[in-house]
Amino acid sequence: MGAGIAAHLANAGMQVLLLDVPPSELTEQEARAGATLQDRAVRNRLAAASIARLAKSEPPALYDASFIGRITPGNLEDDLGKLGKAEWIVEAVVERLDVKRSVFARVETVLKPGTLVSSNTSGLSVAAMAEGRGETFRQQFAVTHFFNPPRHMKLVELVPGPDTAPDTLTRLRAACEGQLGKGVVLAKDTPNFIANRIGTYGMLTTIEAMRSFGLGVDEVDALTGPAMGRPKTATFRMLDLVGLDTLLHVVDNVRERSDDEAERAAFARPPELEALVAKGWLGEKAGGGFYRKIKRPGGGSDIETLQLDTMTYAPRRSVNSPVIEAAKTAKGAAAKVKALLFTDTSDRHALFAWQAIKTVLLYSARQLGVVADSVTDIDRALVWGFNWELGPFELWDAIGLERSVQRMRAEGDDIPHWVERWLAAGNRSFYKQEGLRWFYVRGGEYALQEEDPDVISLEAIRRSGRVVLGNAGASLLDLGDEVAGLVFHSPNNAIGGDILTAIRQSAAEVSRNWRGLVIANEGRHFCVGANLMMLLLEAQNGDFDEIDDIISLFQNSMLTLKRLDRPVVAAPHRMTLGGGVEACLPADRIVFSAETYFGLVETGVGLIPAGGGCKEAAALADARTGAGGDVQSQLNALFETIAMGRTSTSGYDVGRIGFMRPHDRVIMRGETRAAEAKRTVLAMDREGYASPAEKRVRVAGREGRAVLQLAVENMRLAGQASPHDVRIGRKLAHVLAGGDAPPGAEVSEQYLLDLEREAFLSLCGEPLTQARMRHMLTTGKPLRN
Repeated sequence: MGAGIAAHLANAGMQVLLLDVPPSELTEQEARAGATLQDRAVRNRLAAASIARLAKSEPPALYDASFIGRITPGNLEDDLGKLGKAEWIVEAVVERLDVKRSVFARVETVLKPGTLVSSNTSGLSVAAMAEGRGETFRQQFAVTHFFNPPRHMKLVELVPGPDTAPDTLTRLRAACEGQLGKGVVLAKDTPNFIANRIGTYGMLTTIEAMRSFGLGVDEVDALTGPAMGRPKTATFRMLDLVGLDTLLHVVDNVRERSDDEAERAAFARPPELEALVAKGWLGEKAGGGFYRKIKRPGGGSDIETLQLDTMTYAPRRSVNSPVIEAAKTAKGAAAKVKALLFTDTSDRHALFAWQAIKTVLLYSARQLGVVADSVTDIDRALVWGFNWELGPFELWDAIGLERSVQRMRAEGDDIPHWVERWLAAGNRSFYKQEGLRWFYVRGGEYALQEEDPDVISLEAIRRSGRVVLGNAGASLLDLGDEVAGLVFHSPNNAIGGDILTAIRQSAAEVSRNWRGLVIANEGRHFCVGANLMMLLLEAQNGDFDEIDDIISLFQNSMLTLKRLDRPVVAAPHRMTLGGGVEACLPADRIVFSAETYFGLVETGVGLIPAGGGCKEAAALADARTGAGGDVQSQLNALFETIAMGRTSTSGYDVGRIGFMRPHDRVIMRGETRAAEAKRTVLAMDREGYASPAEKRVRVAGREGRAVLQLAVENMRLAGQASPHDVRIGRKLAHVLAGGDAPPGAEVSEQYLLDLEREAFLSLCGEPLTQARMRHMLTTGKPLRN
């Protein structure tokens, strides 16, 4: 965990000193080499080994492999004095109070005024850890609880002690949010803080409800995953990932530190978990827990599920239920949960879901003022720390606060007094919006959500009615200062005819009345590509004229963006694939979120990019070559990237796969991307923007095509490409190299677009391509046939 935090600090551009203890004995390799325990390399071995593991970590801890050079190994004895020059000291040693106190006692001997000190504890008391330290230390000390893995999990719980100075909290929040891109919640110094406390309580009450309703592990996970607005790991798959022994440690920590008898009873160890831990069935790290993977004799593997009544495993089974099916078809987390709970209130699965949900809602309400002062801190902790789509109070609003409390009262539940007072005062929700202003419950009344100048809420703008134009797939919003924002909101933000129509209408509107255009959205992913289902249906029906029209519309829409006489800035995040990439490349600038997975992946479904992706790749190769240079070397790398369907592992990694342009950049804090894109539009407008003149593209031509096709043939001979892969690769080579043009010829963009479309149409007619498309739609995975 310490190395993971160090990696993310390095991601943010910080120079990091990673300290561990010096080893007490030599390894066999060190002894054979004649090393001693006094050798610096030996004394730094543990930290150096942690850094080396970062380079191989999965998922990657670093945004870019080169960032590892920002981390220096050391040890706590030889390098203790260097902490006197540090701006921020983060402790992440074993979760033992005595060990942490010992480390802090040593840190205090070199601590300078103004240096921030924080602990990464997941639940130890801030006050207890700082006990015995001087006033300066206590004022500069707090908890910064990163969730694991530190790069990928958004949540940091910031927990002050009784003597923590306000300036310390301000600086730690600014560092975690502004530099590290984290979501910070302010928690109180209580056992396990916010997320682990409420999340663990939810897991315990889910197990209790499972017993009450006689459900199995498979049934519970089918009900407590996406159907409830939670991750696919649901309950028991999540427990297997976390480790059952780890969960029991969290449970024990709350129970042993609580003075409330009811809470101590709620955090009793479930006998099911105790039995599994006693057997050593700790979850994934031990080879099995509630699930285990069994290898088949002929290859492959199967997943088996624990049968709690017999403590044996049986093949995993799918769960069929009317309420689960209703939840699957509903759109959005709020609609899914309402479908799960209210489609049939007498259904056994619906009753289980209601029991599991209401206990968490009531417990969260009882914890307001105990673990945190505001409903937003509790909600964000569960959303950012457990990947819930809705926090407890957001969920309560979604299912209807008044309606649900009436049902709870009828069932004899004890409603927290403040909730009863809140309803009696005429309030009907914990959140409300007035224009662009959001209010939330804090201290028994509505508090105004403070404006963050670096954040633009696209959803708040849409709800406030500042929609310029739109349809089912996309909307053009007024972002203020005469800047418009094009927002996708189709399922998975997949690009279909509605989005393409909105692009063309938005371009015309922006040209007439606005200073520029931002392309961004707040979906789970920016865009997963074109509407594959629509394309497959047309291909299966043989409607190739219709496909030709669709691709022509796609290409022309992207050209319209590229040639707009106002600045265009795209701000992608997370999955930005296929058509999503093609919607970004026409922009004058791209502001990447650090967590952006960017790539032209069409070969995975038997196609090639045809919305301008190949044309833009050829233009990039030409631009990078320079006047008189050989375009082939640049083209080779881009061809390989597209042919292999490679994607970046981060926004910074976009450069490695060849799609970063000179003026593009990456930001750490993802929620600022729309505001940053807007600022970029305004800066370009002030500088006197002129739309780029159409440039002809110098291509590698027939000889370059032969080079690329030879690479495809070599892959076939090496067993790395199927015959259909070869067919796709040869067509891709034909397009990227400029078809039959002579080497070094300059061709128009439309010429390259025509090549794209022709190749795309021919591949759509291939049965093997259609099989790949069906497989992707069915399984979400590519088929290499």
